[in-house]
Amino acid sequence: MNKPSALPSVGVLPSSNFDLRQARAFVFVADELHFGRAAARLFVSQPSISRSIRNLEDSLGVTLLERSTRRVRLTVAGDAFAAECRLAFGHLNRAVGAAHSASEGHEGLLRVGYMDFAVNGRLPNILRDFRAAHPRVAIDLQYLPTALQHAALLDGRIDIGFMIGEFDSPNVVNMLVAQEDFVALLPEHHRLASAQGVRLSDLGEESFVVGDEASYSSFRTRMFAVCQAAGFFPKIVQQAPNTSGILGLVAAGMGVALMGGSARNLLRAGVVVKPLSDVIETIPTFAAWVSGDTSLVLNRFTKALMRHMQTNLLKFASPSI
Repeated sequence: MNKPSALPSVGVLPSSNFDLRQARAFVFVADELHFGRAAARLFVSQPSISRSIRNLEDSLGVTLLERSTRRVRLTVAGDAFAAECRLAFGHLNRAVGAAHSASEGHEGLLRVGYMDFAVNGRLPNILRDFRAAHPRVAIDLQYLPTALQHAALLDGRIDIGFMIGEFDSPNVVNMLVAQEDFVALLPEHHRLASAQGVRLSDLGEESFVVGDEASYSSFRTRMFAVCQAAGFFPKIVQQAPNTSGILGLVAAGMGVALMGGSARNLLRAGVVVKPLSDVIETIPTFAAWVSGDTSLVLNRFTKALMRHMQTNLLKFASPSI
């Protein structure tokens, strides 16, 4: 178990008689909905964390948690307070990162979350253009599946994420940066490898290689939906945690796979990429960031992103991306 980093001691907030340690303890309980697990994550005793939250509730004059012998549940006030606390701690974490970056001589630090489709598609060009214009900004790239990017964005561990689908949160701005068609990955000696056209329904009896649930949950949801629309559910024989693993298994003849059109940008001997003539659904990649973030570096990056999107017209993934 990794010990969580301590928040900086910033004293008591002027508007309420509580400190950040109490609020932090509450957020851990709100995440776990269990005092014991929250205490274990904070490396404190369960009575200690219970006292902290009782004191916090007394200071605020509201009940944040409903407690019973069977479960812990957030009140309406608790849910609202937890959401704002997460954003506040996110800003503090960004402030710490900015201070360290400035002390090392950088003009700022930009922390970018990304998943396979983004890095195989448009993201490298976006980053290249930004680095050319702002060479002294340090960029910290973090590989995170879409679901983990959601949490990292609100917790302040990343400044912007490139993810599958919109992040539906009232505090988040979304920008569509790419739409990819679904393509089939076939072993080079597959019966359809030389076919003029391939329909998804042609693959109903095939063995499938898919990305695992931990890394590909958002894409799997979309992939299963298009397969069911084509009249079948894929027979999964192998799973892999990343695109290179999926390509390798397909090249080995373990099965076929469905991916986004950015797979065309990846050269892999033994794999043929085929468009699907009977699938009109697409896979959208969105950039998402917290609204109202005062980071100058993030502001520069989002403006550069908008310019990039205006210059490079939004289009389906193709070999030219």
